[in-house]
Amino acid sequence: MITTDFLPGAPCWVEVSSPDTDASAAFYRRVFGWKAIEDDPEAAGYLCFKLDEDSVAGLGPLLGEGEHPAWTVFFHDPDVDSTVPAAERLGGTVLFEPFDVLRLGRTAQFFDPQGARFAVWNPIDFPGLQRADTHGTLCRVELWTPDGDGSEEFYRELFHWRYTDSPRSAGNGRHRTITPAGAGRDRDQGDIVALPPERVDDTEGSAEWNPVFQVADADEALEAVRAGGGQVYTGPEDTPGVGRIAVCADPFGAGFILSEPSQD
Repeated sequence: MITTDFLPGAPCWVEVSSPDTDASAAFYRRVFGWKAIEDDPEAAGYLCFKLDEDSVAGLGPLLGEGEHPAWTVFFHDPDVDSTVPAAERLGGTVLFEPFDVLRLGRTAQFFDPQGARFAVWNPIDFPGLQRADTHGTLCRVELWTPDGDGSEEFYRELFHWRYTDSPRSAGNGRHRTITPAGAGRDRDQGDIVALPPERVDDTEGSAEWNPVFQVADADEALEAVRAGGGQVYTGPEDTPGVGRIAVCADPFGAGFILSEPSQD
């Protein structure tokens, strides 16, 4: 369960990059009912997705040549500058060195040793998600990786996460549930999924983080994804103890997961 009283190492923000922010804003409005707002004229085209008046995600233009549209997960970090040498020592690569984002907070971005992109966030005026774990908001994150043991070791050392075996482990790969340091199982925030060999091509051989957004009706949401020009790769599939899951992408290929909660 993702909450908005962010513990160190907990997901606190997600943002998607796009070659056409107007088109992406229209797509996510259709699927989740989000409104894309420019909160600050100094934001250089960066938009904030709002559900009602709450900030739930970000949307920005592609930042450089060769960048692909994708979702990036940010993790709460009270000391961004110290995280940089720690990530490098553990085999990660720094994509963006620490910098201040206006008056909002301090951030840095990385690739982990398996190639998954992620970011850290130390808030100043902007803590991050203002709503989570409800319809139309982030409810979990999933790391799909060809090297489950290597991924677990990296994030255990970097964020001090704890892992437990998940009942979801089956033909889709080994699932290990993530819990922030010092938190109970009610604060489980997602899974590290060790992909079986036949599924490694799903991520082109690298690891990747996927945001999971809760929806009230998976079938209705998938109709909106298709009508908006997105792709539905799998699902909706019934997952015991979780609900109905579908793997999707927006019109530019940024991947995400939809989850209709179980009624059990």
